Amino acid sequence: MTMKYKTTIGMEVHVELGTNSKMFCACPTSFGAEPNSNVCPVCLGLPGSLPVINRQALIRTVKTGLALGSEIAEFSKFDRKNYYYPDLPKAYQISQYDLPLCGGGFLMIELEKGEKRIGITRVHLEEDTGKTLHESKSGRIEDAAFSLVDYNRSGTPLMEIVSEPDMESSAEAAAYLTTLRCLLRYLEVSDCNMEEGSMRCEANISVRPAGSDELGVKVEIKNMNSIRNLQQAMEYEAARQVKAIESGEKVVQETRHWQENKEVTIPMRSKETAPDYRYFPEPDLPPVVFPQELVRQLESELPELPPAKKTRFVEELGLSAYDAGVLVADKQLAGYFEECLREFPHAKTVSNWLTSELIGRLNKLGQHIGESKVSASHLVGLLKMVEAGKLSSKQAKEVLDEMVASGKEPSQVAADKELSQLSDSGELEKIVDAAIKANPDPVAEYKDGNEKALGFLMGQVMKLSRGQANPQEASRMLKDKLSG
Repeated sequence: MTMKYKTTIGMEVHVELGTNSKMFCACPTSFGAEPNSNVCPVCLGLPGSLPVINRQALIRTVKTGLALGSEIAEFSKFDRKNYYYPDLPKAYQISQYDLPLCGGGFLMIELEKGEKRIGITRVHLEEDTGKTLHESKSGRIEDAAFSLVDYNRSGTPLMEIVSEPDMESSAEAAAYLTTLRCLLRYLEVSDCNMEEGSMRCEANISVRPAGSDELGVKVEIKNMNSIRNLQQAMEYEAARQVKAIESGEKVVQETRHWQENKEVTIPMRSKETAPDYRYFPEPDLPPVVFPQELVRQLESELPELPPAKKTRFVEELGLSAYDAGVLVADKQLAGYFEECLREFPHAKTVSNWLTSELIGRLNKLGQHIGESKVSASHLVGLLKMVEAGKLSSKQAKEVLDEMVASGKEPSQVAADKELSQLSDSGELEKIVDAAIKANPDPVAEYKDGNEKALGFLMGQVMKLSRGQANPQEASRMLKDKLSG
């Protein structure tokens, strides 16, 4: 019988901060520039060049720490992390070792079984490395005849958020990364675009027999550039370690690479420890002293964060926890929703049309709310037409289709398509009278107690009005006349 095992996962998330210049020099941080065009003697590590700390990067890191409930250090420093790799031009990285900017904290994640608290070990600041491009069809080093290095990214401010080993499954790891990315976007410290590498994650994973208090051997997994890859890599690696233990093999502490095309992890190198990096204080930079007055000021400037916003949407606006969660999970979507409410203060109606109708159409087109041609004011205009009885719900959905495609105002689309809802009592009464006169048998059936006959008569009203009759008003008028 197979022994049950417990998985333990800790995450290291690297986030490129959205500053205009690099961590220790004035070079721009723009993505997609010509290779090795955004470089200077400082980020290339040329002799005689001296680094200068990017103040905005410090502030963004401290804001993140405050949002995570971390303790902000009044005194911090930078250190040299010594190792050699082609994408590291100085042969060392300026990072933080024993005195990080932020210590401790937590992040609450939502799971099917409820909320779970994930501890934060530290949040520190460092500089990013360059990018190695392997010239092969697969883009992998093992198939490449040679490699090229682009140093544009070298020196970009990189914030590292290290969690406690509190996650126990790939689902929890995915929820942690999703929740963290959402928080960082609310703080506007980074765009967290994993496809462009501005958010990258590494995971430390181990397995141990259930009931054992001793952690298993930790293996670090790299190259997980999406949440889907993260889940697949965690599931594969946990199964690999269990299989190794049960077959009598020894799990070794190492760094492994997630090979997406084969959906396996492969060995990269033995896992380094702190002594391997020969940390020592960076001699070219002064210590960082962060006054408590500045910390309090930054804390007061924090925006409304996702948990608080979700609570407000539920308690003050009457949304369900699910709908509020959908809206809050995307900062732009939540902002769009609140912009609609300023002109049309009916939260449930706006939420339903936004999440079910508009987002559904955008998803089919592969578009984000920020790319939508339908402005908040145009969506509100559509909802006001429905509320005023000028459009039926069915007609409004047809109008929305065109709005998504063209970006036109709802009134213009309705006019172009000759869509309007007949609510004028005089005109509507003529149509209802005509339907009753033309269908004596269904009228008699309804008067004899056959409720289904009303549905047939309503169909005749809609046919005579070419689908423009206000269904609520037409139904009321039919019942009044038939009962009379």
